[in-house]
Amino acid sequence: MASLPIEVLMGIYLGLLVGVIPALVSWALGFSFKYFTGITVPGFGVVVLAIALAGVSGGLMSLADKSITQAPNAERIITAIILVGMVSLYAHSKGDQLGANFPKRLSLQGLREKKLSADVVEFVGGRDEVRIRVIGDVADMEGYPPLSEPLRAEIRNEEWRFPADLRIGELERRMEERLKSEFDLGDASVSIDEQGRATVVAAPPFSGLSKRVGDNRHAVSVDALLPTGLARNDEVTVLTEDAQVRGTVVSARSAPSADETPAETPTEPEIADVEAPPIPVQAPTTDGGEGRLTVAVTRTDVQPLLRSAQPKVVVEPRGTHREYELVSLLRRAGSRFRRLTVRADGPLDGTTLRDAHVREAYDVAIVAIRTPDGWQVAPRGDAAAEAGDELYAIGRRTDLDAFVEAVA
Repeated sequence: MASLPIEVLMGIYLGLLVGVIPALVSWALGFSFKYFTGITVPGFGVVVLAIALAGVSGGLMSLADKSITQAPNAERIITAIILVGMVSLYAHSKGDQLGANFPKRLSLQGLREKKLSADVVEFVGGRDEVRIRVIGDVADMEGYPPLSEPLRAEIRNEEWRFPADLRIGELERRMEERLKSEFDLGDASVSIDEQGRATVVAAPPFSGLSKRVGDNRHAVSVDALLPTGLARNDEVTVLTEDAQVRGTVVSARSAPSADETPAETPTEPEIADVEAPPIPVQAPTTDGGEGRLTVAVTRTDVQPLLRSAQPKVVVEPRGTHREYELVSLLRRAGSRFRRLTVRADGPLDGTTLRDAHVREAYDVAIVAIRTPDGWQVAPRGDAAAEAGDELYAIGRRTDLDAFVEAVA
């Protein structure tokens, strides 16, 4: 018989050898029960099952068996049994922990909700920003004409900055909108990875103005005295000699002053090492004075504008948007709001807000319910929600995410 230290070392070796399968089974049990039922398997039952599996695979048996406790190599066997139990308990706890934290619904949309890596966050102008870079060639969108090479190069060389707290899906959506608005693209599709690298598929502009003009509207250009700060999508009223025409600004450009020269696009320099001057960025609003205005109006308002010799432009006030003030107040208080649709067979399907314990369980407040029959604003506890109803909830971001995961 070998000495006690040697027997212990042999027992550890034997426990590791025959404990792999029991550990895997323990991990799978802990994960499965926690993920599907939310119940934690008792550790004692896991140890008993693990020792039984080890006995099947390696000849180990219970500690109470005299044939083991009184055997010449009892120390080795007992050490192996203890080690198998410890490894199985550890694997079970890790599986139980993973089952509790693993997302219940794993989908492409869920993956899109991730944020960018912290390595690409930059502190600019008092706030955290991320810089998105276009990598590779800008691909042509299937079914559309190909992009021109200058436009393709301009998109590829552009850098885009966004707030750092946006998720990847929101970054992709915002970048697509900016591509379509700033480059007048017919359509765009953007895919961004966690390192802030964007892959762009784009369609060229369809035409000059048609995509900015809605259905049953016509774009008409007039020369007039333009106010300062006029921009695209402003609502204006054009006063003519015989009518008042209301329309939406499609484009507005002030005429250059007498002491200003129009900016021209620089040509390719003749010497390779001479850097071309930068192209001036056109201001998004007018500077005031004489200029040219293009407005989208109805068919009946086209002729009065075309007949007018000296139209006058009046800008309509935008008014006060109380909803934006509310959103700002919520953000300053650390809260957000979310719209979600109740899923079938969920915790809220066919249940009142009081019975679902929405405030206690999720720490969010339901401020409105939209059903096929209408709205319920500030619903009481006896208000019931059905599958397909829309809920408007207010709470912290993490609480809202958990609430959406549970009921939407």
